Amino acid sequence: MLEATNLTKEFKVGSFGRGVFKAVNKASFKIDNKDIVSLIGESGSGKTTIGRMILKLTQISGGQIKYNGKDVSDIKNKNLKEYYRKVQGVFQDPFSTFNPIFKADRIFKMVKNEFYPALSNKEWEKKLDDSLKSVGLNPKEVLNKYPHQLSGGQLQRFLIARALLIDVELLIADEIISMLDASTRIDVLNLLAMLKEKGLSVLFITHDLSLGYYISNKAIILYRGVIVEMGPTDKVFFNPVHSYTQSLLDSVPRLDMKWDEIPKRKKTYTDIVSYIPGMSKRELKMTEIEENHFVAIE
Repeated sequence: MLEATNLTKEFKVGSFGRGVFKAVNKASFKIDNKDIVSLIGESGSGKTTIGRMILKLTQISGGQIKYNGKDVSDIKNKNLKEYYRKVQGVFQDPFSTFNPIFKADRIFKMVKNEFYPALSNKEWEKKLDDSLKSVGLNPKEVLNKYPHQLSGGQLQRFLIARALLIDVELLIADEIISMLDASTRIDVLNLLAMLKEKGLSVLFITHDLSLGYYISNKAIILYRGVIVEMGPTDKVFFNPVHSYTQSLLDSVPRLDMKWDEIPKRKKTYTDIVSYIPGMSKRELKMTEIEENHFVAIE
């Protein structure tokens, strides 16, 4: 479905823009049909930048993104509409997505006008009701309301329902549950898992390891714009090889022991400082250490 090859994003920094900061540095990965791929990294790792490049909200500096075999950079003008019909994004703050002076369901009217102008009102109402019910919302309770009258979880479901209305194939979910309460979080995660079974693929961008493990079948660990480890979620989480992945997992609080009781891991291959862009002159390559489990080594 989607393949990124040596994906790079550079920003000009310093006086007169003479310096270069690589927010994403030669990232390569794939998202297949019915995949939920967790892109995991701390703040500033470049994960949101990757999502924005897929959505064509940020220009690519180097490398390539292909969607169903077509270079995303070549998709322009009238073809953009069809691309956004298949690839949609849902972002961290649902309230900022909606204009507070308009009713929240205005986004559905915009979908009808843009994609289904010939559909009768009766047909559209049924399609809309089915979409809202599929994300766990009661149309009678949520329609015809302003954003402030709905919860964050309801607004996020509105955005997912909008994506379903246009038959989206790939959803870029960027920290979509970080602003929701715990009970609502699990509902949204279960909704994504259910939609996966119906054919939806998801790039789940998160800094939360537990959420990434819960929802995804594949995991990508990102450190300062560099992919350091990726593979099936169970293999990455239960057999972490890169020292940065190990340090991330070791930082997760455990109920069964105190901090000073947690055994220290032995670092493997190389220290994480080697992967800081600008500090290592050696070339990195993804090496398969077991089936479909890749680690960046020198």
